[in-house]
Formats: sequence, C-alpha cells, structure tokens
Amino acid sequence: MASLFIEKNYLLERRAMTHPLAPTTEYLLIFSPAGIVFVNPNQAVEAELPRDEVWVLRLGAEYLLEVATRLGVLRAGSHLRFRRPLEGLDDAQLAALLEGLTEEFEKRAMGWREMMRALVEQMAVNLLRAHLVVERADEMELSRVGIVDRRLRRAIEFIHDNCGRELSLAEIAAAAYLSEFHFARLFKKIVGTTPHHYLAAVRIEKARRLLASTDLPISEIGARVGYGGQSHFTKVFREATGLPPRAFRDAAEAK
Repeated sequence: MASLFIEKNYLLERRAMTHPLAPTTEYLLIFSPAGIVFVNPNQAVEAELPRDEVWVLRLGAEYLLEVATRLGVLRAGSHLRFRRPLEGLDDAQLAALLEGLTEEFEKRAMGWREMMRALVEQMAVNLLRAHLVVERADEMELSRVGIVDRRLRRAIEFIHDNCGRELSLAEIAAAAYLSEFHFARLFKKIVGTTPHHYLAAVRIEKARRLLASTDLPISEIGARVGYGGQSHFTKVFREATGLPPRAFRDAAEAK
C-alpha cells in the first residue's frame, strides 16, 4: 500500500514502481537506495527505474519558481530545468534531506508537518544551487500556472480553467489564436508532450488533490476533472498513479 502526504507545494509518496509514471506539470524526485532521479515537468519517464518500492517527491512548479525568484536567480524570460534528468545521481546533502523528510513523515513526532515544510524549503535551495539550471528563453514568461511560452499562455491557462469538460484540439488552439496544425506542433516542441496528454496530466493532478483534501464522492471528483463515468475515471487514474482512486484516498494523509 502506498503512503501519501499532500501539501500545497509538494506531494510525498511511497510506492512500488509497478506502473509507469505519467508526465506531470510538477518537478519529480524519485529516490531509493540506488540513488536519486530527477524528472522535469511534462517529461516522460523512460529511464530504467527500480522495480521495488521508491519514494517520489513532487514539487509544484509555482513553488520552485517562487523560491528562485525570492533568491534572485530567476529573471523574466527564463525557466528552470534539471541539468541531468532521468539519470541516477548521488548527492549526499540532498539524500540526507530526503531521508530526514521521510523519517519525519513516518515517525510523526510533535511538529512533524512544520519540519517537513522546512526540509522541503532546504531541498528547493539545494536543487537551485546544484541541480537546476536557469535557461534563458525570450518567449517564456511567468503566469498563474507557472512558466509558460507566451505564444501558448492563453491555451495553457484555458486547459487549466476548463479541464473538467471535453476539450477539442480546435477549441484549445483557438484560445491561442493559432491553427490546429501550427498549435499542435508548437505545443509538442515547447511543452514536450501533446495538448491532450498535458490535459490528462492536469486532470490527474487536480483529482489527486481533491481525493486527498475533500470528502467528495469519487464519481463527483471524476466528473469535476472531465471523466463522466466512474469506471473510466478509475481506469485512467490507476494507469497514471498505480492506485485506484479509493485506495489513493485511503493512503493519503488527512491534513
């Protein structure tokens, strides 16, 4: 059974890698005794990962951008990327922080939530010092959904605002004032995945948080993220997370 803890800026999960990780809009750290693997937002996990149990830390893009801006390392027209994604790396300092995070989660001594928040903050600084690179791109800008290409900004915000209903490629492209053909090619080139795969990732992220933080019926959560039938939602959610929605909710820690 997976164990989960969800906060506004991060999600910590212990899981067996029996299902592949779907692309997500978050930054991922996958760690086990074999080392640490970084995954950039919207990046498919094609590397050979441990098949046994691992920890997965998901860091919100907006959170890392906020820390980078506060530290003065991010400028307009720049974005953050892991230098060496999908490679097993050794970093003693980062490994110690991750070990401390998991120990706080498992022991849950007095003040454990505050300790976890502090450790995540230290981790963000460590990543910015050693593992994240600030890439200059004049087309990139900060929006309410994170760093986006300004040519795609309207479409990306449109996806986030309307992920609870069916969206055609034509409708998404129209939000960016581009033809379907030009939009689809530009989106894949810039974001690294197709518009509908990005939409699916946004839906799963929203569903995870609703399952962990509300008592809404699973069928209603499925409907809120664009899946009218509960069986279809369950199938898609399990493929993306490795757990059906009910088991995910049972494993999640209530705030």
